Amino acid sequence: MKRFIIVFALLLVGNQILAQQKNFLDQPYLETSARKDSLVTPDRLYFSILLQESDTKGRVSLEELEQKMAQRLTTIGIDLQKQLEVADLSSDFRKYFLRKQDILKEKAFQLVVYTAAQAGQALYELEQIGISNVNLFKTEYSKMEELKLSLKALAVSRARQQAVVMTTALGQTLGKAIYISDNEPMVYGNMQRDLQEVVMTGMASTKDAYTPITSEFKKIRVEASVQVKFSLE
Repeated sequence: MKRFIIVFALLLVGNQILAQQKNFLDQPYLETSARKDSLVTPDRLYFSILLQESDTKGRVSLEELEQKMAQRLTTIGIDLQKQLEVADLSSDFRKYFLRKQDILKEKAFQLVVYTAAQAGQALYELEQIGISNVNLFKTEYSKMEELKLSLKALAVSRARQQAVVMTTALGQTLGKAIYISDNEPMVYGNMQRDLQEVVMTGMASTKDAYTPITSEFKKIRVEASVQVKFSLE
């Protein structure tokens, strides 16, 4: 008996869904789509920094190199507590090598900066103390999710404006939205950038001097699109 009731309930729900779909297809409606986009500048640039003890007579210890790096980054306004962290110890960046009874150590850090100028300053300071194994591995826009939602709302508004224009031209009245579909917003642009381009964009340096350039990274484009069906009255 219970099984019969469950089957009957499922059939009832299914019939209701089919009826709703039929009603949706049978009523007159207008379908339109719209897109909205925006250009934004990345404001989070992530660098990997690999410190290595050199296998030379005047070898600088890893600890000394780390201290020099901290001092240099602090002088240009880097907040070490917020912007610098040790890489995952399980990663390939932290290794120990045994050579002629000497242990040569490596240690990896992740540095985040917020502007092209700060990136250029950091790269320059690291170069001055012999740290050249630096790579840009990720860039981000910190308010990306908020931007995507805003663009979706603007796209829906644009879709309604288009629908009003079309129905007015037909001498009809636009009703309420009966179907809305959106796609995941698309992001266009080089989120991964070449380190040399970062250097050229963020700084100009000579052997004896450093001169920051007032510039920013190439903007990325974010685009949202929607499809909306409105009933016609």
